[in-house]
Amino acid sequence: MNATPSPAVHREIHLAARPEGPLTTDHFRLVEAPVPVAGPGQLLVRNRLMSVTAVMRTLMLGNGDLPMPGYLPGAVLSGPAIGEVISAPEGSLAPGDLVEHNAGWREYAVLSTDEAQRLDLTALPDPTAHLSQGFVAWLGVVRGADVRPGDTVLITGAAGGVGTMAGQFARSRGAGRVIGSTGSREKADMLTRRLGYDAAVIHSAGPIDDQLRAVAPDGLDAVIDMVAGDQLRAAVAQARRGARIALVGSLASQLAGRTTAPVAIDTSVVLNRGITLRGITGSAHLDALTQWAEEFGRGLRDGSLTVPHTLLRGVGRAPRALCDLLAGRHIGAVLIEL
Repeated sequence: MNATPSPAVHREIHLAARPEGPLTTDHFRLVEAPVPVAGPGQLLVRNRLMSVTAVMRTLMLGNGDLPMPGYLPGAVLSGPAIGEVISAPEGSLAPGDLVEHNAGWREYAVLSTDEAQRLDLTALPDPTAHLSQGFVAWLGVVRGADVRPGDTVLITGAAGGVGTMAGQFARSRGAGRVIGSTGSREKADMLTRRLGYDAAVIHSAGPIDDQLRAVAPDGLDAVIDMVAGDQLRAAVAQARRGARIALVGSLASQLAGRTTAPVAIDTSVVLNRGITLRGITGSAHLDALTQWAEEFGRGLRDGSLTVPHTLLRGVGRAPRALCDLLAGRHIGAVLIEL
């Protein structure tokens, strides 16, 4: 086993209590703990970058119907991260290698060799791309909504980590008009001026139905929905015959501190217009990873795709970053440099 010196203690974030109502920094605890010691066949990794995503709010409830375990009060949180190998078993990774794994929210982590994957910077040349939500965005555009040349596309939650990528993928697939929903004029201007959106609606600025009719008078061909709630209802009402709607998120329920997101949809509209609604999760489409990486990597290299993100420094800022993300204060993916 190769090893390099590491400090005696590190910092990690624990869940102090399950949140009831709005999430605050009081639901977290910054803890100093001994740096873990790698046993036989294990890696010691120094985390360098981690992501914060809205689904973490649901994981705090512990009982969501999600393909990953919920968080436990008193225990360190987890999430996607990139780390540098400090020590490793002979014949596996080497000290200095970068790996991606799911043991974020801490400065050091011990992992088995099958819990870490070497970072492939030849496939995706930008490290931030590996922690982006680009795969979910691509799935929503390609497999969920099947965006086609000339389509009018609506993306809800368009200024978030998924939405900022989904708009780019929709455009690369030939969409004729890309519309985003967001929560402020500042974000709406960012979508249209910097990210190639043709129009944006502000869900807090008046009836969403009226705004959608104004920007898409001929209706919607495809929808990538991150929000659910009233925005999904309005999207169905404005959908054209044969429209495809990809359900890739449930921000309305996460903001309300729930694990469910009920919404009243006029099923007669869905039936009579032949509208398709399809739920999309990354874990159910792992066979698409290679195709996604090829398209994403090509776009990153030729400059046609970017990874909009907010970068904060220090693991201690992660709790506030998640609270601010849920409050709509960040644009793009939210990353913490450790």
